[in-house]
Amino acid sequence: MNMAHNLVPGLATQVEPHLQHRFPERLVPLADGTRLAIRECGSGPVVVLLHGIGSGSASWLHCARWLAESCRVIAWDAPGYGRSTPLPQARPRAVDYAARLELLLQVLEVERCVLVGHSLGALMATAYAAGPGARRVAQLLLISPARGYGAAELADSGARIRQQRLDNLDRLGIEGLASERTARLLGPNPSEEALAWVRWNMARLNPSGYRQAVELLCGDDLLGYGPLSMPCEVHCGEADGITTPDVCALVARRLGAPFSLIPGAGHASPIEQPAVVAGRIDHAQRQSLKGSANG
Repeated sequence: MNMAHNLVPGLATQVEPHLQHRFPERLVPLADGTRLAIRECGSGPVVVLLHGIGSGSASWLHCARWLAESCRVIAWDAPGYGRSTPLPQARPRAVDYAARLELLLQVLEVERCVLVGHSLGALMATAYAAGPGARRVAQLLLISPARGYGAAELADSGARIRQQRLDNLDRLGIEGLASERTARLLGPNPSEEALAWVRWNMARLNPSGYRQAVELLCGDDLLGYGPLSMPCEVHCGEADGITTPDVCALVARRLGAPFSLIPGAGHASPIEQPAVVAGRIDHAQRQSLKGSANG
């Protein structure tokens, strides 16, 4: 499948029509009166994609187009991101995001899925898979998971990072954050297109939603959720400087999950190496179907 990236130059003027054609967005009303913006493409077994703290549903575009050949792909804008209703809590926890995800999957009539979380989305995905939503999750994939700083031994680091993130938001604004952080999310030799795509996604953040996500990152702990009743895998970009391979390997060990590296990628591997990431997700989907058949 030829997935030539064609959004540069002139990214800003090309991206919206390209996205709407390839990975269209719609608003989904939920039973509690809130709404979530999602992007969806393809048909077949369901894959649900949860983005990280500095991103959004559109960041999965290239992965989604690979997966759409065999799967129904659903990516949300987390509460407080894009046009999705924020959570009511000033300092939400992963279970609050998980509750909103459950309402979404109810409306979409998703009975079983492979659930994929990238970065902070991995914390949300783990909370969902460890709770009542477990019945809907055939397999869990965590890509460069952000563990969070909610454990007692990480409290000092969490307080420092919280203050740093919020100070940077106040000082730089969203556009400034996007300019400052983009290169950190990619490997040592990123393409111009990958840089532009990461920056475009980050520049669309809502300050209030980002603040809530910072509170989640600094106040919760992925390893506080469990045990998991479904297969789980952990993957990490080999050059990830944000959630490093050592940290991700520790998360995998604590979850009893296999761990593997994604070559040629930093933290934003779904953008930098979409074919590889999509291949890992597709393999998990096929394994889950095989397991269902054998079961």
